[in-house]
Amino acid sequence: MLRLLCSLFLLATAVLSNAAAITRCAVSRADLPQPSDLPIIHTLPDPFTFRLSNRRVRSRADWECRREELMTLVQQYLYGYYPDHSRERVLAHRTGNNLTITVHAEGKSATFPATLTFPPRNATHFGRVPVVINPGSIENTPFLESGVALATFDVSTVAVDSTARTGAFWTLYGDRDIGTLTAWAWAHHRILDAIEQVVPKIDTSRVGVVGCSRFGKAALAAGIFDERIKLSLPLSSGAEGIGPWRYYYESQGAAEKINNIFGGFPYWSNSVLGELPFDAHQLVSLIAPRAVLWDEGQEDWWTNPEGSISVTFGGAKVVYDWLDAGENIGVHVRHPPDDGHCGDTGYYAIQPFLQKVFFGTPTTVNFSDISPFPAHPEAYPWASATPRP
Repeated sequence: MLRLLCSLFLLATAVLSNAAAITRCAVSRADLPQPSDLPIIHTLPDPFTFRLSNRRVRSRADWECRREELMTLVQQYLYGYYPDHSRERVLAHRTGNNLTITVHAEGKSATFPATLTFPPRNATHFGRVPVVINPGSIENTPFLESGVALATFDVSTVAVDSTARTGAFWTLYGDRDIGTLTAWAWAHHRILDAIEQVVPKIDTSRVGVVGCSRFGKAALAAGIFDERIKLSLPLSSGAEGIGPWRYYYESQGAAEKINNIFGGFPYWSNSVLGELPFDAHQLVSLIAPRAVLWDEGQEDWWTNPEGSISVTFGGAKVVYDWLDAGENIGVHVRHPPDDGHCGDTGYYAIQPFLQKVFFGTPTTVNFSDISPFPAHPEAYPWASATPRP
């Protein structure tokens, strides 16, 4: 009897503790200030401080709550709110290497295609293979040579890259304040749903996303919004991607800023974009502890390579190290002569990191090498006072 009472007491304690954690983590959209009312933060915001309560993260459990708060913030002030996938029904059809993905939601349906490309079978590449989902415009060969399949889609079939709301995503969600980057991220996830249904040759525990430039921004969002993504590769992505908002290094050339996006591509984000209570290092930290790597051209000034390599990487790696996942984050700098925007050599250079994540293949490549850029620890002064893990 006493043992039964003790068991019931422990169960009740666990339930109450769990309920308290859920209540403590809950973030109400009604509590979120207007962008103009957000405080100005000159350095990278501290990822270990709750933005709405100023409470400090003290444990891994606290980090899960902080991550939930941050997920709400990035949707409120940048991406728009990601559709509730539990309210969607995905049906996939496969003909050869062609996929047709149909999504039903809220009494509507929309369809878009994707294409599969498989690596050659040999003594090294056999059995079920990993896959990297992408919107095209990449160098296919290095992925296939690494033994990785590709699932490719055309963004115009999902959400056209303009203010015109055409494509499968907008057929379903055209009345919502959501950015096109979120729509493209959503497409990666629905393709993964389809692969899980009709492509048994692909190992869906080893899934990556890759894109360059604006599609690198989308790859980052895809990694943030779906924890099935094991490896995110947002290359040369600039602002709204890996490029920090608060630190620009322009001695050699201008970098992309928020006013440039407002002027030319306001539809990439929701309509709320303005002052931000977070920065790119926190977008990356939302992927943690899963793997992420980005490649930058040394002289690709528009994407702010020094900021992406020295500032965002430095700040995000503090979080990864704190989570004992420091080996899951990396960078690569393309030096001359292929040091411009979205250079093809970058796709080859990132393969050792990909092979480590997908196949466990050891590598001697130093993916923490930020040269020729200097470190900028002044951008993240909170790094010297991280919580105890």
